[in-house]
Amino acid sequence: MARTRAVDFDEKRRGLLDSAAAVFAEQGMEKASMAQIAAHGQVSKALLYHYYPSKGELIFEIIITHLEEVLEAIEAASVEPLDPQAQLRKLVGTVLDAYKGADNQHKVQLNATSALTDEQKAEILAIEKQIVRHFAVVLRQINPDLDNPERPLLTPVTMSLFGMMNWVYMWFRDGGRISREDYADVATTLILEGIKAVR
Repeated sequence: MARTRAVDFDEKRRGLLDSAAAVFAEQGMEKASMAQIAAHGQVSKALLYHYYPSKGELIFEIIITHLEEVLEAIEAASVEPLDPQAQLRKLVGTVLDAYKGADNQHKVQLNATSALTDEQKAEILAIEKQIVRHFAVVLRQINPDLDNPERPLLTPVTMSLFGMMNWVYMWFRDGGRISREDYADVATTLILEGIKAVR
């Protein structure tokens, strides 16, 4: 007989993922242990293993949950029809907002490749491609010449924008003189002005 899911399953699961991300970010993928994660999350090792049978499964779940939330936010931000430049600004702001409070998840995503199976990597890559595609479509609308097959610049420009957004966690601090909204404006302007000169 299948075990019924507890009413607070999702809340407990999210708490475990957040605790695990914090431990992995501080200790590293190799040094962090399931015992440390259980202690940090104030749960028993038995309960942790009940939800996640291995460290690899836990790492994968941290990354995939974070990416699914980012993609969901982007898809919601894409519903309202806007001109391409306004849409780009909205997407940049949406991603930076989705990254708020997710520095640990970001570190796990950037450093966890060796802990994942090929199947898990493929699943993560598929979601990453969906996220990137939303931006590439808008950038192509803004400057169709970026998609010139003789000089294909759409992917380099798109990934340059992600470089700006993905490394924000390394230097940005909420409550500082630059807000997330300010930086969303800066990053969008850099791309919009930059692609005018890219040939």
